[in-house]
Amino acid sequence: MRRILVIDGGGIKGVLPASFLAHVEESLPEKIAEYFDLIVGTSTGGIIALALGLGLSAKETLAFYERHGPKIFYGNPWFRAFRGWFRAKYNPQPLRAALEDVFGERRLGESTKRLVIPSFNIDTGEVHVWKTSHHPRYERDYRSLIVDIALSTAAAPTYFPTHRIASGTPLIDGGMWANNPIAVALVEAIGILKWPADDLRVLSLGCTTKALNVDWGKRHSLGKLGWVEKIADVFMAGQSSGAIGMAQHLVADRQNIVRISPFVGDQYEIDSLDEILSLKGLGASEARKALPSLRALFFEEPLSEKFTPFHS
Repeated sequence: MRRILVIDGGGIKGVLPASFLAHVEESLPEKIAEYFDLIVGTSTGGIIALALGLGLSAKETLAFYERHGPKIFYGNPWFRAFRGWFRAKYNPQPLRAALEDVFGERRLGESTKRLVIPSFNIDTGEVHVWKTSHHPRYERDYRSLIVDIALSTAAAPTYFPTHRIASGTPLIDGGMWANNPIAVALVEAIGILKWPADDLRVLSLGCTTKALNVDWGKRHSLGKLGWVEKIADVFMAGQSSGAIGMAQHLVADRQNIVRISPFVGDQYEIDSLDEILSLKGLGASEARKALPSLRALFFEEPLSEKFTPFHS
Protein backbone atom coordinates (compact mmCIF):
# COMPACT_ATOMS: atom_id res chain seq x y z
CA MET A 1 0.00 0.00 0.00
CA ARG A 2 1.23 3.50 -0.91
CA ARG A 3 -0.11 6.55 0.90
CA ILE A 4 -0.19 10.01 -0.64
CA LEU A 5 -0.85 13.39 1.03
CA VAL A 6 -2.07 16.24 -1.20
CA ILE A 7 -2.52 19.86 -0.02
CA ASP A 8 -4.22 22.69 -1.95
CA GLY A 9 -3.14 26.29 -2.26
CA GLY A 10 -4.94 29.05 -0.37
CA GLY A 11 -2.62 31.62 1.28
CA ILE A 12 -3.29 32.14 4.99
CA LYS A 13 -6.07 29.56 4.69
CA GLY A 14 -3.24 27.03 4.87
CA VAL A 15 -3.89 27.31 8.60
CA LEU A 16 -6.80 24.90 8.06
CA PRO A 17 -4.87 21.91 6.62
CA ALA A 18 -1.94 22.64 8.96
CA SER A 19 -4.30 22.57 11.94
CA PHE A 20 -6.03 19.44 10.62
CA LEU A 21 -2.70 17.62 10.34
CA ALA A 22 -1.51 18.89 13.72
CA HIS A 23 -4.59 17.61 15.52
CA VAL A 24 -4.45 14.24 13.75
CA GLU A 25 -0.76 14.02 14.60
CA GLU A 26 -1.56 14.43 18.30
CA SER A 27 -3.22 10.99 18.18
CA LEU A 28 -0.32 9.26 16.41
CA PRO A 29 2.94 7.88 17.81
CA GLU A 30 5.02 9.44 14.99
CA LYS A 31 5.11 12.70 13.05
CA ILE A 32 2.39 12.66 10.43
CA ALA A 33 4.84 12.71 7.50
CA GLU A 34 6.03 9.26 8.58
CA TYR A 35 2.74 7.80 7.31
CA PHE A 36 3.04 9.01 3.70
CA ASP A 37 5.14 7.85 0.74
CA LEU A 38 4.57 10.99 -1.35
CA ILE A 39 3.55 14.54 -0.40
CA VAL A 40 2.31 16.97 -3.04
CA GLY A 41 1.41 20.60 -2.35
CA THR A 42 0.71 23.82 -4.24
CA SER A 43 1.38 27.36 -2.97
CA THR A 44 0.63 27.39 0.78
CA GLY A 45 0.20 23.61 0.46
CA GLY A 46 3.67 23.49 -1.06
CA ILE A 47 5.10 25.29 1.97
CA ILE A 48 3.42 22.75 4.25
CA ALA A 49 4.75 19.87 2.12
CA LEU A 50 8.29 21.27 2.23
CA ALA A 51 8.09 21.70 6.00
CA LEU A 52 6.91 18.12 6.54
CA GLY A 53 9.55 16.78 4.15
CA LEU A 54 12.30 18.53 6.10
CA GLY A 55 11.18 16.95 9.35
CA LEU A 56 8.98 19.60 10.94
CA SER A 57 5.99 18.27 12.81
CA ALA A 58 2.53 19.39 11.77
CA LYS A 59 2.32 21.31 15.05
CA GLU A 60 5.50 23.21 14.19
CA THR A 61 4.16 23.90 10.71
CA LEU A 62 0.95 25.33 12.14
CA ALA A 63 3.03 27.51 14.45
CA PHE A 64 4.78 28.94 11.37
CA TYR A 65 1.46 30.30 10.11
CA GLU A 66 0.43 31.63 13.50
CA ARG A 67 3.77 33.33 14.11
CA HIS A 68 4.58 34.66 10.64
CA GLY A 69 1.18 35.03 8.94
CA PRO A 70 0.44 38.50 10.37
CA LYS A 71 3.86 39.75 9.17
CA ILE A 72 3.48 38.26 5.68
CA PHE A 73 0.03 39.77 5.06
CA TYR A 74 0.66 43.03 6.89
CA GLY A 75 -0.64 46.48 6.00
CA ASN A 76 -3.62 48.79 5.81
CA PRO A 77 -6.39 46.99 3.88
CA TRP A 78 -7.44 50.16 2.03
CA PHE A 79 -3.88 50.87 0.93
CA ARG A 80 -3.44 47.22 -0.13
CA ALA A 81 -6.62 47.35 -2.19
CA PHE A 82 -5.41 50.51 -3.96
CA ARG A 83 -1.89 49.15 -4.45
CA GLY A 84 -3.30 45.90 -5.86
CA TRP A 85 -4.57 47.70 -8.98
CA PHE A 86 -1.03 48.68 -9.97
CA ARG A 87 1.34 46.12 -8.42
CA ALA A 88 1.35 43.12 -6.13
CA LYS A 89 -0.54 43.75 -2.88
CA TYR A 90 2.27 42.47 -0.66
CA ASN A 91 6.01 42.93 -0.40
CA PRO A 92 7.59 39.46 -0.67
CA GLN A 93 10.36 40.27 1.83
CA PRO A 94 8.39 39.32 4.98
CA LEU A 95 7.51 35.99 3.36
CA ARG A 96 11.15 35.43 2.41
CA ALA A 97 12.29 36.33 5.92
CA ALA A 98 9.77 33.92 7.45
CA LEU A 99 10.87 31.09 5.15
CA GLU A 100 14.54 31.77 5.82
CA ASP A 101 13.83 31.73 9.56
CA VAL A 102 12.44 28.20 9.24
CA PHE A 103 14.40 26.68 6.37
CA GLY A 104 17.64 28.69 6.28
CA GLU A 105 19.95 27.43 3.52
CA ARG A 106 18.48 23.95 3.37
CA ARG A 107 17.92 22.35 -0.02
CA LEU A 108 15.32 20.06 -1.53
CA GLY A 109 17.75 17.15 -1.44
CA GLU A 110 17.53 17.18 2.36
CA SER A 111 13.89 16.09 2.30
CA THR A 112 13.23 12.70 3.84
CA LYS A 113 10.02 12.41 1.79
CA ARG A 114 9.23 12.32 -1.90
CA LEU A 115 7.91 15.80 -2.71
CA VAL A 116 6.20 17.33 -5.75
CA ILE A 117 5.64 21.12 -5.76
CA PRO A 118 3.93 22.80 -8.77
CA SER A 119 4.78 26.28 -10.03
CA PHE A 120 4.42 28.01 -13.42
CA ASN A 121 6.93 29.60 -15.83
CA ILE A 122 5.38 32.93 -16.79
CA ASP A 123 7.83 33.47 -19.70
CA THR A 124 7.16 30.24 -21.57
CA GLY A 125 3.65 29.44 -20.36
CA GLU A 126 4.87 25.99 -19.28
CA VAL A 127 4.38 24.22 -15.99
CA HIS A 128 7.42 24.03 -13.72
CA VAL A 129 7.22 21.20 -11.19
CA TRP A 130 9.80 20.90 -8.42
CA LYS A 131 10.57 17.30 -7.45
CA THR A 132 12.83 15.46 -5.07
CA SER A 133 15.20 12.96 -6.66
CA HIS A 134 12.78 10.03 -6.48
CA HIS A 135 13.46 9.04 -10.09
CA PRO A 136 16.83 8.64 -11.86
CA ARG A 137 16.10 11.47 -14.32
CA TYR A 138 15.43 14.04 -11.59
CA GLU A 139 19.02 15.27 -11.48
CA ARG A 140 18.81 18.99 -10.70
CA ASP A 141 16.00 20.09 -8.40
CA TYR A 142 17.47 18.45 -5.32
CA ARG A 143 20.17 21.14 -5.30
CA SER A 144 17.64 23.98 -5.15
CA LEU A 145 17.07 26.07 -2.04
CA ILE A 146 13.84 25.34 -0.21
CA VAL A 147 13.22 29.08 0.13
CA ASP A 148 13.34 29.53 -3.67
CA ILE A 149 10.91 26.67 -4.22
CA ALA A 150 8.50 28.02 -1.59
CA LEU A 151 8.62 31.58 -2.98
CA SER A 152 7.97 30.35 -6.52
CA THR A 153 5.01 28.11 -5.73
CA ALA A 154 3.46 30.81 -3.50
CA ALA A 155 3.87 33.79 -5.89
CA ALA A 156 0.12 34.24 -6.34
CA PRO A 157 -0.66 36.84 -9.04
CA THR A 158 -1.86 40.19 -7.62
CA TYR A 159 -0.77 39.12 -4.12
CA PHE A 160 2.98 38.58 -4.56
CA PRO A 161 5.34 39.47 -7.41
CA THR A 162 6.85 36.90 -9.76
CA HIS A 163 9.77 35.06 -8.18
CA ARG A 164 12.87 34.87 -10.36
CA ILE A 165 15.19 32.01 -9.39
CA ALA A 166 18.99 32.11 -9.77
CA SER A 167 18.87 30.75 -13.33
CA GLY A 168 16.72 33.73 -14.34
CA THR A 169 13.50 31.74 -14.76
CA PRO A 170 10.43 33.76 -13.64
CA LEU A 171 7.99 31.58 -11.70
CA ILE A 172 4.55 32.14 -10.24
CA ASP A 173 2.04 30.25 -8.12
CA GLY A 174 1.38 26.63 -9.11
CA GLY A 175 -2.26 27.37 -8.40
CA MET A 176 -2.47 28.82 -11.90
CA TRP A 177 -2.84 25.27 -13.17
CA ALA A 178 -2.92 22.92 -10.16
CA ASN A 179 -4.29 24.67 -7.09
CA ASN A 180 -5.66 21.27 -6.14
CA PRO A 181 -2.73 19.07 -7.22
CA ILE A 182 -4.38 15.68 -6.69
CA ALA A 183 -4.20 14.76 -10.39
CA VAL A 184 -0.52 15.77 -10.41
CA ALA A 185 0.03 13.43 -7.47
CA LEU A 186 -1.67 10.47 -9.15
CA VAL A 187 0.21 10.98 -12.44
CA GLU A 188 3.48 11.02 -10.49
CA ALA A 189 2.55 7.93 -8.49
CA ILE A 190 1.26 5.82 -11.38
CA GLY A 191 3.09 7.24 -14.39
CA ILE A 192 6.53 7.95 -12.92
CA LEU A 193 6.89 5.81 -9.80
CA LYS A 194 4.90 2.94 -11.37
CA TRP A 195 2.94 2.28 -8.20
CA PRO A 196 -0.08 0.03 -8.86
CA ALA A 197 -3.34 1.98 -8.90
CA ASP A 198 -5.04 -0.52 -6.60
CA ASP A 199 -2.35 0.08 -3.95
CA LEU A 200 -2.91 3.83 -3.64
CA ARG A 201 -4.54 5.71 -0.76
CA VAL A 202 -4.88 9.50 -1.12
CA LEU A 203 -5.65 12.09 1.55
CA SER A 204 -6.51 15.39 -0.17
CA LEU A 205 -6.75 18.53 1.98
CA GLY A 206 -8.33 21.76 0.77
CA CYS A 207 -8.16 25.23 2.31
CA THR A 208 -11.96 25.58 2.48
CA THR A 209 -14.56 25.30 -0.29
CA LYS A 210 -16.69 28.33 -1.02
CA ALA A 211 -20.12 28.29 -2.62
CA LEU A 212 -19.99 30.23 -5.89
CA ASN A 213 -23.16 32.28 -5.20
CA VAL A 214 -23.39 33.59 -8.74
CA ASP A 215 -26.73 34.84 -10.04
CA TRP A 216 -26.44 33.15 -13.41
CA GLY A 217 -29.69 34.69 -14.65
CA LYS A 218 -28.18 38.16 -14.44
CA ARG A 219 -24.49 37.47 -14.94
CA HIS A 220 -24.21 34.77 -17.57
CA SER A 221 -24.38 37.20 -20.51
CA LEU A 222 -22.23 39.95 -19.01
CA GLY A 223 -18.64 40.80 -19.80
CA LYS A 224 -15.68 41.65 -17.62
CA LEU A 225 -17.56 43.71 -15.05
CA GLY A 226 -20.07 40.94 -14.47
CA TRP A 227 -17.39 38.29 -14.02
CA VAL A 228 -14.61 40.18 -12.26
CA GLU A 229 -15.76 39.34 -8.72
CA LYS A 230 -16.31 35.63 -9.31
CA ILE A 231 -13.99 34.48 -12.10
CA ALA A 232 -11.21 33.35 -9.74
CA ASP A 233 -13.65 31.36 -7.59
CA VAL A 234 -15.17 29.71 -10.66
CA PHE A 235 -11.73 28.89 -12.04
CA MET A 236 -10.56 27.35 -8.76
CA ALA A 237 -13.76 25.33 -8.32
CA GLY A 238 -13.56 23.99 -11.86
CA GLN A 239 -9.89 23.07 -11.59
CA SER A 240 -10.41 21.27 -8.30
CA SER A 241 -13.50 19.40 -9.48
CA GLY A 242 -11.76 18.31 -12.67
CA ALA A 243 -8.64 17.19 -10.81
CA ILE A 244 -10.64 15.13 -8.32
CA GLY A 245 -12.62 13.56 -11.15
CA MET A 246 -9.44 12.56 -12.99
CA ALA A 247 -7.94 11.17 -9.81
CA GLN A 248 -11.02 9.05 -9.14
CA HIS A 249 -10.69 7.50 -12.58
CA LEU A 250 -6.99 6.75 -12.04
CA VAL A 251 -7.33 4.81 -8.78
CA ALA A 252 -8.87 1.37 -8.59
CA ASP A 253 -11.37 2.32 -5.88
CA ARG A 254 -12.51 5.93 -5.52
CA GLN A 255 -13.23 5.31 -1.83
CA ASN A 256 -9.44 5.23 -1.39
CA ILE A 257 -9.46 8.99 -2.05
CA VAL A 258 -10.50 11.05 0.97
CA ARG A 259 -11.16 14.75 0.41
CA ILE A 260 -11.31 17.16 3.36
CA SER A 261 -12.31 20.72 2.45
CA PRO A 262 -15.25 22.10 4.43
CA PHE A 263 -17.79 24.44 2.85
CA VAL A 264 -17.66 27.95 4.31
CA GLY A 265 -19.01 31.45 3.73
CA ASP A 266 -17.31 34.46 2.16
CA GLN A 267 -15.31 35.45 5.23
CA TYR A 268 -12.26 33.34 4.35
CA GLU A 269 -9.88 34.88 1.83
CA ILE A 270 -6.24 34.28 0.94
CA ASP A 271 -5.15 37.13 3.21
CA SER A 272 -7.87 37.09 5.90
CA LEU A 273 -5.70 37.50 8.99
CA ASP A 274 -8.72 38.01 11.24
CA GLU A 275 -9.80 34.43 10.53
CA ILE A 276 -6.60 32.61 11.60
CA LEU A 277 -8.10 31.43 14.89
CA SER A 278 -11.33 30.41 13.18
CA LEU A 279 -9.42 28.45 10.53
CA LYS A 280 -7.40 26.75 13.25
CA GLY A 281 -10.58 25.71 15.01
CA LEU A 282 -12.13 24.52 11.77
CA GLY A 283 -9.11 22.31 11.11
CA ALA A 284 -9.34 20.85 14.60
CA SER A 285 -13.06 20.16 14.20
CA GLU A 286 -12.55 18.42 10.84
CA ALA A 287 -9.74 16.30 12.30
CA ARG A 288 -11.93 15.22 15.21
CA LYS A 289 -14.65 14.07 12.82
CA ALA A 290 -12.38 12.41 10.25
CA LEU A 291 -9.75 10.63 12.34
CA PRO A 292 -11.72 7.45 13.14
CA SER A 293 -12.39 6.73 9.46
CA LEU A 294 -8.88 7.75 8.38
CA ARG A 295 -7.05 5.38 10.71
CA ALA A 296 -7.58 2.21 8.67
CA LEU A 297 -6.62 3.87 5.40
CA PHE A 298 -3.60 5.89 6.49
CA PHE A 299 -2.54 5.60 10.11
CA GLU A 300 -2.47 1.97 11.22
CA GLU A 301 1.32 2.03 11.21
CA PRO A 302 4.17 4.25 9.97
CA LEU A 303 5.97 3.39 6.74
CA SER A 304 8.45 0.54 6.95
CA GLU A 305 10.30 1.64 3.80
CA LYS A 306 12.35 4.85 3.97
CA PHE A 307 12.80 7.14 0.97
CA THR A 308 16.27 6.90 -0.57
CA PRO A 309 16.93 9.51 -3.29
CA PHE A 310 18.73 8.60 -6.51
CA HIS A 311 20.87 11.76 -6.34
CA SER A 312 22.06 13.62 -3.26
